[in-house]
Amino acid sequence: MAKLQNQKIKILYLMRAFWERSDERHPLTVADLIAELGRYDIHAERKSIYADVETLRTFGMDIILRKDAPAGYYLASREFELAELKLLVDAVQASKFITAKKSEELIQKLEGLASHYEASQLQRQVYVANRIKTMNESMR
Repeated sequence: MAKLQNQKIKILYLMRAFWERSDERHPLTVADLIAELGRYDIHAERKSIYADVETLRTFGMDIILRKDAPAGYYLASREFELAELKLLVDAVQASKFITAKKSEELIQKLEGLASHYEASQLQRQVYVANRIKTMNESMR
């Protein structure tokens, strides 16, 4: 009975895998997707993965199959491009009225909008001469 319950959530785990672990340089193979589902005790076969990917495409996810190396499926478009996220991170870090703690929280949220691989590129240090961050935690 537990396996049947896990089957119902399978497509959500696949969606998460595409959001968090795929980008143009890091596509996911069918074997990768089956292994990812296995981490949650969800059994999947190759044919069901193809059907689930098609369902996610119908839902509106821009999932592309790359046939040349590295081959696999990846999420081709996101709400924000990496360059836009870098711009937002820089703006948050340079902002005088946002505390250092709140800046870190906002940057972590922005990292959630990129794959794990691209999120590592958002850990940037912006230096603005004579700019001191506020100590006031309330942002009103």
